[in-house]
Amino acid sequence: MQRNPTDSPTHAVPAIDSPANSWQATHLRVLVADDDPSSCRFLCDGLRSMGARTEACTNGLTALERAQAESFDLLLLDCRMPGAGALDILTQLREDAHARSADSTAVATTAELAPGDRMPLLAAGFSEILLKPCRLTDLQRVLTLSDRSGMAILDDSAAMMTTGDATTMRALRLLLREELALLERELDQISADRADFGERLHRLRSSCGFCGATTLSTQTALLQRQLARANMAPVSLTRFRHALVATMQALDR
Repeated sequence: MQRNPTDSPTHAVPAIDSPANSWQATHLRVLVADDDPSSCRFLCDGLRSMGARTEACTNGLTALERAQAESFDLLLLDCRMPGAGALDILTQLREDAHARSADSTAVATTAELAPGDRMPLLAAGFSEILLKPCRLTDLQRVLTLSDRSGMAILDDSAAMMTTGDATTMRALRLLLREELALLERELDQISADRADFGERLHRLRSSCGFCGATTLSTQTALLQRQLARANMAPVSLTRFRHALVATMQALDR
């Protein structure tokens, strides 16, 4: 029987009484890249037990090609693989304006993490480093990182925790609305000035944090990372603009 190329090898994952069994991510696509067969099967089967759709790669170059050609919600990339490791793969993706998974959530996986390994991975844009062997609850956590479908444009609970009361939250959101309107008008011009744009993004990310503007905060952080490496991708600026407009519309409701 011919296997669907988008399906990973499967084996039974025992049902356990944990949060992983009650949480499903049926809409999420995950690329799992790991050259160790046991690790790859556990990761794929664990993710599929939570409803995610997985595609497995055992070679770094193949994983890079798939992430360039297809849009995945989450990339699980092993740090050491034939062809390319996690750091090389994500660096090339973030620099590729045409890669369909250029701004996907990425998690590095490794069986051992030296003291100096963590910071370069985080600086490259990895949301987390997952140590192997891991548990199903660890996989649930990283799936949650990539689950943007349920991410509110404005998170009132997060804003209330930061500001302390509804009056302050509303006042800060009025200021944010004014800031976004100005930035939208100036975006094409200011984005050409790396230093100025970086400063504006720094201030904007702080404002997003106070106001619970989660979607815009995510896109802002991505642009900051790309600016720091002097390789801002046009597709990332487009997605930032869409998030900016969506946030203004949410603030107007």
